[in-house]
Amino acid sequence: MKENKKKMNLPNKLTILRVLMVPVFVACVLYIPNLVVRGLVSAAVFILTATTDLIDGKIARKYKLVTNFGKFMDPLADKFMIFAALFSITVTLTDPVLKNVMIWVSLIVFFRELAVTSIRLVCSGAGAGVIAASFFGKCKTLSQVVCISALLIEPVLFYWFRVRDYHIISYVTIAVMTFMTVASGIDYYKTYAKYLDPNE
Repeated sequence: MKENKKKMNLPNKLTILRVLMVPVFVACVLYIPNLVVRGLVSAAVFILTATTDLIDGKIARKYKLVTNFGKFMDPLADKFMIFAALFSITVTLTDPVLKNVMIWVSLIVFFRELAVTSIRLVCSGAGAGVIAASFFGKCKTLSQVVCISALLIEPVLFYWFRVRDYHIISYVTIAVMTFMTVASGIDYYKTYAKYLDPNE
């Protein structure tokens, strides 16, 4: 008799879908030549991808479908999505000032995520269990989604309304995202510093 294999549940399918959507998004940003089409399509793909993050978590908690695979892949998929978006957008920017700002901001985001992931691994090994996203962590994720969406859509608005390219919306959302990224990183460190004993 053939062994019955468990089917992957819906939250995990959505997580895998989010990972698969990342290269689709990057391709839209890098290879669609028309400014308006690129901005609108890329923003739609990114927002759809980000929405799966919200949906899979709610479904998993509501219907008790939380799995070890989901605990591992869900935050990893989020990082793939954010890193890919920041990288691809930065590559395509033509404003040298905004491009330099985005390079430094992307580095801050990368090192924050690396540090928090390391804290999670250490705490897990120390018996702290699964670390749920904090209030600051959720605000950080929301600010990243809003910022990336603004970076994609603002050039389209400038084109439509023929407004001089000041990148006002982009700079404001970048500032908020950077603040929340640093603040949430500090919050995680302060909360779980007791598990980071250098002598153990």
